[in-house]
Amino acid sequence: MKKQIKTTHAIFPMPVLMVSTFNEDGTVDVMNAAWGTMVSYDMVALNLSEGHKTVENIKKRKGFVIHIADAKHVVEADWFGVVSGKEEKDKFAKSGMTFTKSEIVDAPIINEFPIAIECEFVEYQSDTTGLGVIGKVVRTSVEEANLKGDKVDIDSLEAIAFDSYTNGYYKVSGRVGEAYKDGLKLR
Repeated sequence: MKKQIKTTHAIFPMPVLMVSTFNEDGTVDVMNAAWGTMVSYDMVALNLSEGHKTVENIKKRKGFVIHIADAKHVVEADWFGVVSGKEEKDKFAKSGMTFTKSEIVDAPIINEFPIAIECEFVEYQSDTTGLGVIGKVVRTSVEEANLKGDKVDIDSLEAIAFDSYTNGYYKVSGRVGEAYKDGLKLR
């Protein structure tokens, strides 16, 4: 039997996305964002309020990079979420991470995260049902060590998910089924 609990933003798992931009002075800004998703094959939505330094940067620079956080860098990923770039000017430098400037969009690719999704800024939706930052994916790159042929090896990523019930991070791993196939057994 199910028991009712306090309603929270409790769709689990929530991705742990690192969104990177450049500040006005060319330094790197990174934020931890759990409220993001694909809205079509090549479009992403990040539910971020306009008060974020990262959103200001995205609007000015017209580009950003989304990274999939991994278990190896959970401390850095959490750091990017608990400290604001508005208050901590050298937030990225304190993480010890490194970056490479994207050749396509005006944003940094964080070298240590295994996946980088480079995006062009499309629009900001600010009404009550708006999604926030909308971006067009222009390139996705993955560390070769995290590929099996031309497919991402999900287990090797050790991607992390956020649990809003306990404020915990969990590793995503262990394939349990075949999409578009297993359900057909019920025919």
